[in-house]
Amino acid sequence: MQRDTLSKLLDWKNSPNRKPLMLYGVRQVGKTHLLREFGAQHYSAAAYISLDNNSRARAIFDGDFDIQRIIRELSIEADTRILPNDTLLILDEIQTCPKAVTALKYFNENAPDYHVAVAGSLLGVLSLETSGFPVGKISRMTLFPMTFAEFLDALGEGRFATLIRNGDLKTAGPFAEKITSLLKEYFLVGGMPAAVKRHADTRDFNAAREEQESLVNDYYADFARHVPHAELAKVRRIWESIPQQLGKENKRFLYAGMKKGGRGRDYENALRWLLDAGLACRVQRVSRPGLPLKNYAEEGIFKLYLPDIGLLAALTQLPPRAYLEPNDAIFNHYKGVMAEQFAQQELRATRAAAGQPPLYYWANAKNTAEIEFITQQDGKVIPIEVKSGKNLKSESLRTYITTPAFAPALAIRASLGKYGETPGACGTTCRLLDIPLYMLSAIEHLA
Repeated sequence: MQRDTLSKLLDWKNSPNRKPLMLYGVRQVGKTHLLREFGAQHYSAAAYISLDNNSRARAIFDGDFDIQRIIRELSIEADTRILPNDTLLILDEIQTCPKAVTALKYFNENAPDYHVAVAGSLLGVLSLETSGFPVGKISRMTLFPMTFAEFLDALGEGRFATLIRNGDLKTAGPFAEKITSLLKEYFLVGGMPAAVKRHADTRDFNAAREEQESLVNDYYADFARHVPHAELAKVRRIWESIPQQLGKENKRFLYAGMKKGGRGRDYENALRWLLDAGLACRVQRVSRPGLPLKNYAEEGIFKLYLPDIGLLAALTQLPPRAYLEPNDAIFNHYKGVMAEQFAQQELRATRAAAGQPPLYYWANAKNTAEIEFITQQDGKVIPIEVKSGKNLKSESLRTYITTPAFAPALAIRASLGKYGETPGACGTTCRLLDIPLYMLSAIEHLA
């Protein structure tokens, strides 16, 4: 399955300031497959070595950090001659060998012509970021679950994926019903590669659900393996609470929503574990949007999302038969949570790939008005409202647009309704752009 991150890897390969690359991402997001595919496409050879359950390979790093010696021995282990500027060296499951992580510093300093890319469990790698970690000596890249466009590619619907990537609203218009039907599939399957592959091979939602449930069990096993014992119950409590709290009318995450009397300071470390591991995604509130948005973010007021919409479908037990129901039924499932999770996931992945600032959300002090996402782009603060159906009525968006202190030049509304542009929305100078929900990843082209 082709991933858009391949182009970013090619930029890394060609960079004159290239450093060893550490590819981050949650378990089974496709890191190993991506690196091997990259090596096959863009190098004369790829030397792949998994350090997990391979004591012989790990022992290579037990001696000194003589890179030429390490290269010779890794070449023997991989049965591939590792040549500078010609071979991609892939070290997988690097979290099982802390000395291999330290060795990346010496690759960078003493052998910069060797192309080294490593991957591993996020929780495991993060536990190594103490003494010996090559701070400043590596490049970092994050692989997210497959976007909707990547999902379409995997299903053989690349023509629609191209329209979405290009933000081609005009050409996509006549195919809106078909694309929306495929979006329903994505809501159930999500973007974890194993689930996508099972679905692409079988078009069986139950088969994809089996993969999702297996992955959830793997995450629980990771918690037990990597999370400090004192924090384990708290980590699980937060993670299991995310779908429930997203389903509330006010989707702000509340510690008391997990346990009566719960307080932020009691869960601070547990939440940090989940955020660092990529298993929870935080969107902070801004009550007065200004530039830069991070200066207006409220640290203790936020919403939490899961990394993948398919995992949310599994954890909320969204039945596969929902695909047969009218569009509004699945998109409105659980009070519109699925549509909001989708929007967060698409925007997060595409904005990170473009090196843009993170997402925030807006709500007034009384929580009587809320805009799902606020972002900054080209020196502008842009509100993005997400509607799970065709009803475009929104008092929150009107409140935001007509607030004199905000005065947005542009507002975006994503829905299943008609798309188009409304100059002077709500009697102001604001330009309101209505786009299909499935086009959210293309707002850089549309705005």
